[in-house]
Amino acid sequence: MRTVICDLFGIQYPVIQGGMAWLGTAELASAVSNGGGLGIIGAGNAPPSWVREQIRATRERTSRPFALNIMLMSPFVAEVIQVALEEGVSIVATGGGNPGVYISTFKEAGIKVMPVVSSVALAKRLERAGADALVAEGMESGGHIGEIATMALVPQVVDSVSIPVVAAGGIGDGRGLAAALCLGAQGVQLGTRFVCAEECVAHANFKQKLLEARDRSTVVTGYSTGHPVRCIENRLTRQFQALERGGASVEELERLGQGKLELAAIYGDTENGSVMAGQICGLIREVKPAAVIIREIVDEAETILSRLYQGLSSPVVRR
Repeated sequence: MRTVICDLFGIQYPVIQGGMAWLGTAELASAVSNGGGLGIIGAGNAPPSWVREQIRATRERTSRPFALNIMLMSPFVAEVIQVALEEGVSIVATGGGNPGVYISTFKEAGIKVMPVVSSVALAKRLERAGADALVAEGMESGGHIGEIATMALVPQVVDSVSIPVVAAGGIGDGRGLAAALCLGAQGVQLGTRFVCAEECVAHANFKQKLLEARDRSTVVTGYSTGHPVRCIENRLTRQFQALERGGASVEELERLGQGKLELAAIYGDTENGSVMAGQICGLIREVKPAAVIIREIVDEAETILSRLYQGLSSPVVRR
């Protein structure tokens, strides 16, 4: 299985790890890259010194391509961009805003740029600005979300641009990869599934919360702030929703949410912390090495696409 996204980034399989704050560390990014996908360091709101350490640690663990995800809402965005330039990062992914003003800087340094988009309008704008590829992320994803579902968003973005499109949101196995390719995407990006990789530094409680999740376990909070977030329902989400219904100010809601992802993901408080996860969490049944996750996804997708090509109607036997 090889698509143009593989050739663009020099990877074996069209499988990309989402750049998750706190969890997209050198351990996971290098494991994904070593497994044939594209691992991504998630800068989140981390200071530039941490980002630099992670880039260097990832290089120690893999000789294969990896990327840096830059969160555009970070208070350190300018400093993190400078670190990316100084460390010679070859691929930058962006999220949480419009990176158009920064793309020329990356391109001048020979860095490939892959922004996350949630609308056709932004996709067109970033193609004109010089993006090399786009991640079309539907609202099924974990963390910050847009307003359009993946199945509706991906083909419209594909039709609107000439650069490669990666599908994200609601993808957790080979069926999702096969569907994304059928929609015209050249690969997939997965975040939630890789939380339950052995190499992910997420606390055991965080991983267990995902393993216990079902199809309706996630909720969306923060619509009133303009930055809605999908998480697994818990004490924090219920408190957040109650405050929203009561007309709490954006400042009050942001104070409540501050530091809560770290509380859950790193310290394991899955009731008072933010357990960001996508709607596919109900598909995750066990923790596995990242390389095994990638191989199983690719094998399943190849089997499905082969059966479709051959016109067979017998179901695929799942492990």
